[in-house]
Amino acid sequence: MSVASTVPVPYASYLRVYEPLAAFPEPERSHWARYARRPRVPGAQEELRRSLANLLPTPPVPVPVHESDEAFVAHLDGVVVICPWRTRLRGWLALEELAAGPYPGAVLDAMLPPVVRAQVASDYERWLSRNPDARPWIRTGVWQVPLRWFALFGDEDREYEPGDGSTGRAPVLRYRTTMAQARRRLARALKALRESIDEGPMTRGLIEVGRWLEEFHPRALVELDFGGLVYALPARWLAEDRSAAQLAEGIAALRDGDDEAASEVYGRLAERWRAVRDLRFAN
Repeated sequence: MSVASTVPVPYASYLRVYEPLAAFPEPERSHWARYARRPRVPGAQEELRRSLANLLPTPPVPVPVHESDEAFVAHLDGVVVICPWRTRLRGWLALEELAAGPYPGAVLDAMLPPVVRAQVASDYERWLSRNPDARPWIRTGVWQVPLRWFALFGDEDREYEPGDGSTGRAPVLRYRTTMAQARRRLARALKALRESIDEGPMTRGLIEVGRWLEEFHPRALVELDFGGLVYALPARWLAEDRSAAQLAEGIAALRDGDDEAASEVYGRLAERWRAVRDLRFAN
C-alpha cells in the first residue's frame, strides 16, 4: 500500500468554483480540454491524500515545490466546467491562516518549525510579486462549514448520498448551483442584513465571499462540499441537515421585519455548527 493511501483525510469542507473552458487563457484552456477527456480524473479524496503525504517527511513540505496541473471536472447544462486544484497557492494561504490561528507558539513550532515557515513565506512573497492577481478556485473550512457559505444555496441544490459500509463508499453531502443564482442569493441576503441589523461578522463575511465570486466567469458552477466532515458526523445528522434552508428562513424573517424569528433561527443554526466545531477537541 502506498504512503499516500494511508494518510487520514482531514475534517474539512470546501467551497469550489468550476469555470467553463472559455474562462481560461491559452495554453491552459487546451490543457484542461485534454484533461477533461481523460477516462478517469482524481477526486477529492485523492487530492487530500496527496497534499497530506507531503507532511510526512522531516522536515515537512507544507507547500508543493511545483503547482498542480490537476483539477476537478463537472458538467453544467452539458458544458464541461473545471475547478483547478492550485494546491501550491492554497498551501500558502492555509499557512497564513494557521499562523494567525489560535495555536500557541510552541505548538505551531512543533507542527511546522520556524525555519520551514520562514522559507515558505519567502517563496510565497516572491511568487506573489509575479502573480499579483492570483486567486484560488477552492476555499476550505476546517471542522465547519462557514455559515455564510450557505447563503449561496437553496435547499433544492442539496445532494445527499448515504454511505455504504459494505463497499466502503463514503457518504456525500453537497450543494451545487449556478454562479448567477449564487450571486443573486448573496445579494438578497446582504440587502436583508444591511436593512435590519448593524454590520457584523456575517455581513462582512458575505461581502468577502461576494468579492471572491466576482473574480469568476458568470456561467460558472458553485459547489459546497461537506468533504471530510462526513467522516466525523453521524449518518442521521447528515441526512437531516438542512442548513441552507435554515439560513434562508432566517434571512426571509429579516426581510419581513421579524427580527425575533430571525434571531431564533440563526441561533439554532449557529449552535448546531458550534457543536461540530467542538468535536475537534473531543477524544
